[in-house]
Amino acid sequence: MRKALDFIQKHCSFLLTTHDGADADGIGAEILLKNILEKKGKTVRIIHDRPVPDRFLFMLAPQNSIEVWDREKHAAFAGESAFIMLDTSDEYNIGKLAEEALPYARGVLIIDHHELNPLSSLDGYVDSKAASTSEMILRIGTRLRVGPDREAAAAAFAGIVYDTGSFAYMKTSASTFLAAARLIKAGAKAYDTYQALFESASAGALLLQKQVLSTLTFHGGGRVAVQILRKEDLSSTGASFEDAENFINLPLRSREVMISLLIKENETGLVRCSLRSKGQINVSKIAQTFNGGGHATAAGFKSKLGIEDTLAQVLSMVEITLSKL
Repeated sequence: MRKALDFIQKHCSFLLTTHDGADADGIGAEILLKNILEKKGKTVRIIHDRPVPDRFLFMLAPQNSIEVWDREKHAAFAGESAFIMLDTSDEYNIGKLAEEALPYARGVLIIDHHELNPLSSLDGYVDSKAASTSEMILRIGTRLRVGPDREAAAAAFAGIVYDTGSFAYMKTSASTFLAAARLIKAGAKAYDTYQALFESASAGALLLQKQVLSTLTFHGGGRVAVQILRKEDLSSTGASFEDAENFINLPLRSREVMISLLIKENETGLVRCSLRSKGQINVSKIAQTFNGGGHATAAGFKSKLGIEDTLAQVLSMVEITLSKL
């Protein structure tokens, strides 16, 4: 944490961003850090490569606006600011900002709870044992003796709930519950957060889940579950690509399944692979072989190959890993 505190002390203006395809933890960490930095008299803007997914718009209050990168509009600010990447250690996973903003920043810092990508040349505050990046930012606020406003607390609480699977995932610890309690005391509402995250899906999202689940197959003696989402599924159901975020967790309900794979094709044909594990297999190591990354139990990567070739390669790697158990 010392690196983060020194970095904050050194700079006056900050550009905050998170990984492409922002999720609740990245957004919650940004909003909380913006709140903390502004209370310390800093100038702060949150800028993403793409708009915030609709399902996370509930996290935004007027004072917590998140901008979409525009080179003409934002280049000057990027050049006079320090750059903080939240919830990702991969500078190649922040979209256009990687080429158009990052090289011109006054300094660059990572704050992340994923396993550090060995290909990254950047450094910062990385704690792979932390349950969420939002929890890490709350620690920074504590060290700076700054508490969150109600809106920032609500956003950070949503980040923690999302990245812990409602406090059920392996990294959830006593400190996670203490952080959540602090945020509730500051104004976060547990039921409102749960409802916004898990009870607000569109009818199209439910139809998409039905379609993707119909592709379910098992491999590796039933230990590996595979689901596939094709871009045609998005157009036929009217759902968005982000609606499929949690589909990968469904097969893990089976006691036989050790690893769940979801191969997803977005509207433009870009293929992504998500991997989940119950803990016996470190799927982050598998993702890193495809230039991806993540946690030991949750990881992913982008692929330039088609769905079938991507699936064949990752299944081969998974089965090799399983054979070593």
